[in-house]
Amino acid sequence: MLSSQKSEMYPIAYNTWHVISATDDLVPGKVEQTYLLGEPLQFVIDDTGKPTVWRVGPQAEPKNARAYVNTQLRYGYIWCVLGEPTKGIFEIPEYSEPDRRIMNALSVGINTSPPRAVENFLDMAHFPFVHDGILGEEPHTEVVEYQVDYNEEAGEIWATDCKFYQPKAAMASTEGVMADYIYRVPHPFCAVLYKSSPEDLERMDVISVFVTPLDEEHIKAHLAICILDTTTEFDKDIRLFQQTILGQDKPILENQMPRKLPLDVRAETPIRADKSSIIYRRYLRDIGLRFGTIPEAT
Repeated sequence: MLSSQKSEMYPIAYNTWHVISATDDLVPGKVEQTYLLGEPLQFVIDDTGKPTVWRVGPQAEPKNARAYVNTQLRYGYIWCVLGEPTKGIFEIPEYSEPDRRIMNALSVGINTSPPRAVENFLDMAHFPFVHDGILGEEPHTEVVEYQVDYNEEAGEIWATDCKFYQPKAAMASTEGVMADYIYRVPHPFCAVLYKSSPEDLERMDVISVFVTPLDEEHIKAHLAICILDTTTEFDKDIRLFQQTILGQDKPILENQMPRKLPLDVRAETPIRADKSSIIYRRYLRDIGLRFGTIPEAT
């Protein structure tokens, strides 16, 4: 399918900034390849870390020219947009705080749609059953009442007053706690979690999932870490902790059918714990996102 046709079919996705790679994973001068919204791309960083991204295949005509893509660096990742961006990349102010440990915990391919991955990230109810002994455990299975607000003008969802008992809420945790959570969805395929820090009661750790929409049913999920942790000696231990959690989510996501996310809430039975999911689906309907979704029946 030509770019012009995709732009008409998926205007929201096509004109939105998306992550395609963590810079930590790249070797300067080495050309890498990926897909974005089903289109093949190649990219490279130079010795200064500056990225260049271009289309390959039929979209790169004439054949001897590179069809460059709008690109920028933010939060340790390469972001690009295939069309004309309708707004900039959302802000996460904590990334400017010098005492935080910032890293890409992992980037992993998952056979699911981009919205399914975001919805899973928002779901606290699965903690005791999928992340037993880490983010939850029985009999602490209740999702207490929390608040979800959808700011249509800002185009963001915020879920506040979220609490859940966790045996090991972070790598730096030494005992089980009732963790405080704030969820933020500032982008159709990205979600940001603000979580109580075991080191500073006045500030919060920030853990984000940035989803690369390879195509409608295949993604690469990047787990971005921006945390307060002076006790864990090695970054690799922080990464391993987060990799364990996402590794437990991966088979769950890949077994969800259909892979595309139904936007009709009647298609999948909602419960109280799914409040964020219901609002997220409404948000996708309202902004007109079709990529990776099953539209609401009319």
